[in-house]
Amino acid sequence: CRGIYQGRTPIPFTPGTETAGTVLAVGDGVTHLAVGDRAAAMAGGLAEQVVVPGGMTWRIPDRLSMAQATAVPVNYGTSWFALHDRGHLRRGDVLLVTGAAGGAGSAAVQLGLAAGATVIAVAGGAEKVARCNELGAHHVIDHHRLGPNAGNDAGGDAPDLVSVVRDLTGGVGVDVAYDVVGGDVAHQVRRCMAWNGRLLIIGFVGGIPDLPANHILLKNYSVVGVHWGASLARDPGALGMQMANVFDLAERGDVAPLVYPPYAFADGALALQDLADRATWGKVVVEV
Repeated sequence: CRGIYQGRTPIPFTPGTETAGTVLAVGDGVTHLAVGDRAAAMAGGLAEQVVVPGGMTWRIPDRLSMAQATAVPVNYGTSWFALHDRGHLRRGDVLLVTGAAGGAGSAAVQLGLAAGATVIAVAGGAEKVARCNELGAHHVIDHHRLGPNAGNDAGGDAPDLVSVVRDLTGGVGVDVAYDVVGGDVAHQVRRCMAWNGRLLIIGFVGGIPDLPANHILLKNYSVVGVHWGASLARDPGALGMQMANVFDLAERGDVAPLVYPPYAFADGALALQDLADRATWGKVVVEV
């Protein structure tokens, strides 16, 4: 996060917001899990054992591996909240996802498909494009192959993201955009919006964009902030609902988290650096 993310965990803390493992003990009043069950949880996961409040633990469906279950809480919780609670995604909508081969983006692709949306995925490079195709996205755009004038309002004769999306949507644009990148990409994405669209601000690894109010007005679209963690502090019960919905989809086989080959515990720092360098795809998992 380079110290610019809106939520800053006080130091010291245990990295790894999500974890999965085998239940060793349960406290009084815990009835949804038993010793020996496989469970996913939200806790500092880079540790051999963790103690977690019962309300932040969930039984892992048989279809999911431990690594896949580790990928669920934050990425799928964020994406469920973004698409359904903030973006009001409807069956038949066109959904544009940037960073679509990453942990959050791949979750958005799968949840969008499960909701009946037409999904346009944006990723960089042949390997990440292949991952998006495996996820089932209807259209996949390789941003490495877009023209040098991409995002420039002055236009140009090289194809950019906006022209490609317009071609794919018959000139209409997208109903919902899920943007994890920010920066110059956000300016390309906002030009892809349909009338009454919803532009979801998930993150800004590419920089914090300065979006022009006149453009938002002219196309009558909404720019919607998505701060999942803060929302849970105000509505703690929402987490259980979100996880119930996502794990139900996983049980039915409608979602299956995309996981990068796991790192060994000793390579935990390397995993974080590779993630920062955008050298990975899917969810980065460390095996303890």
